[in-house]
Amino acid sequence: MDIDPEDLFRDSDDSDDEFLQEREPSKEFVVYLVDASPKMFLPASKEVGKGKTHFHVAISCISQSLKTQIINRSYDEVSICFFNTREKKNLQDLSGVYVFDVMDREFLDRPTARLIKEFDNVEETFMKEIGSQYGINADARENSLYNALWVAQALLRKGSIKTSAKRMLMFTNEDDPFGKIVGAAKADMIRTTLQRAKDAQDLGISFELLPLSMPDDEFNVSRFYADMIGLEGNEVTQFLPSAGEKLEDMTDQLRKRMFKKRKVKGITFFIANGISIEVNSYALIRPTLPGAITWLDSVTNLPLKSERSFICADTGALLQEPAKLVFPYKSKNIKFSTEELSELKRVSSGHLRLLGFKPLSCLKDYHNLRPSTFIFPSDEEIIGSTRIFIALHCSMLRLGRFALAFYGSSSHPQMVALVAQEEITSSSGQVEPPGMHMIYLPYSDDIRHVEEYHRVDNDAAPQATEDQIKKASVLLKRINLKEFSVCQFANPALQRHYGILQALALDEDEMPEIKDETLPDEEALSRPGIANAIEEFKVAVYGENYEEESKAAATKTSGPAARKRKVMAETAVKECANYDWPDLAENGKLKERTVVELKFYLTAHSLPVSGKKEDLISRILTHMGK
Repeated sequence: MDIDPEDLFRDSDDSDDEFLQEREPSKEFVVYLVDASPKMFLPASKEVGKGKTHFHVAISCISQSLKTQIINRSYDEVSICFFNTREKKNLQDLSGVYVFDVMDREFLDRPTARLIKEFDNVEETFMKEIGSQYGINADARENSLYNALWVAQALLRKGSIKTSAKRMLMFTNEDDPFGKIVGAAKADMIRTTLQRAKDAQDLGISFELLPLSMPDDEFNVSRFYADMIGLEGNEVTQFLPSAGEKLEDMTDQLRKRMFKKRKVKGITFFIANGISIEVNSYALIRPTLPGAITWLDSVTNLPLKSERSFICADTGALLQEPAKLVFPYKSKNIKFSTEELSELKRVSSGHLRLLGFKPLSCLKDYHNLRPSTFIFPSDEEIIGSTRIFIALHCSMLRLGRFALAFYGSSSHPQMVALVAQEEITSSSGQVEPPGMHMIYLPYSDDIRHVEEYHRVDNDAAPQATEDQIKKASVLLKRINLKEFSVCQFANPALQRHYGILQALALDEDEMPEIKDETLPDEEALSRPGIANAIEEFKVAVYGENYEEESKAAATKTSGPAARKRKVMAETAVKECANYDWPDLAENGKLKERTVVELKFYLTAHSLPVSGKKEDLISRILTHMGK
């Protein structure tokens, strides 16, 4: 059977030339187009919220998108453009278009805290400073929608289409912007507007529409915008639900670092007899960490550049030559350069080398100690890599084998297992791509037997009874999360971290509310079926009298000894209040106090009271920040 590598292993973003790999856009330029006509200030539908206008919904979505963009894609640049306005502000001096901006910022630039703060309050001053009006007038031959597209296209001239993605995002609740115009004037305006949109799309600028339906009138995209976007057939009926989901996603975005699919590195895969191919590796799961700390100058607030210099201990002169590393050997100092030492430590060149094949049954679940890496062939450097990879991939699937290979850097060489993954498709498209998972195999020391760490007095580790296993199985079935995915839960620590940064940057009085989705669902766990399963499992493991025994143990902790400690603590607090401890510490008079008096302070503040008098004084000074 002939297999076409272009069809089987073609990436969704690949070009027609199998030997040409385009660079993925590293930046995104977005222009938000917001309709400011009087119709946008009417009450929105009940689903959006009582008392809110569509203009408020658009402003909220953009504001939330800007806040999350600083975290997700801090190098992307945005511009906010209102059309159908009374005032005008744009480089082309076109009527009905107002580009919102703040000082010390270009019209299309990275979002700043000042931009977000002023944009959050734009509704309060919009009517006074910008104003709203119907900007499409047949008598005056004005077409504010055409002008807005022209201004947005001019803003998006910045950057190259090869290294950046450009798009316009429009918010409007008017499905027929030329409805009040009739005859040849309307046809002419529609033609020129559609041509302007097509010219922008020919330049690589994508156009997205977020329609806002009126309470009693659903947005009809087929009246005008279907031709502008290029919707055909079933796409027209499916557009409104998908646009509603996109609008909801913009409103409820989480504070999280987002990573696009980018290759980690290119690897040379040595197979046998001098045959080698090129593969790209992709990280499937990556830890999400807060951004790196940037040191700033205390006066200018500009980033600092750190430099390191070596000073001679004998002369005090700055060393200009690179440092040498020394190792003593037989009363002599053997000098090494950094490059020589790195070469001595090198175990592997970092390439992937095939060693052999084994049945899939030899690969155990506990061998997977860290997230695997996905590898995919590439013909960019070595032509024919895809065809050889396909032959290897198909043979491994047919024979049920995985490849054992050697891979690693000079600091961490290790064995890996290459497991072939078959392509999985559905009616909606590709679900899983074909390729191989590179699983990092553990060393023998990494595999620990649980029984060795749970033995009591050299006896065998305790084993669960049949009844306990049965009750545990019932409990697991009850609390099983269907269609579970780690992507459903946000990291509460990161949420709080970004919430604090947002509050500081925007001078907000309150922290944004952070919902910890990792906490147990108390309401679901209190259901009768789950509660009974939990109780039966607890009784099977701990026995029926476990709660009474726990209460008895708690009573012991509140016995005479505990009451005595409580009385001592209360006495220490009263005695501690009789001294001016800051004054004693400031004037160096703590040495004049007795050990008993010093322990009053330590006990009142729940600090250790052990050690000599000097230790007690040092502990008090440390606690007071002296």
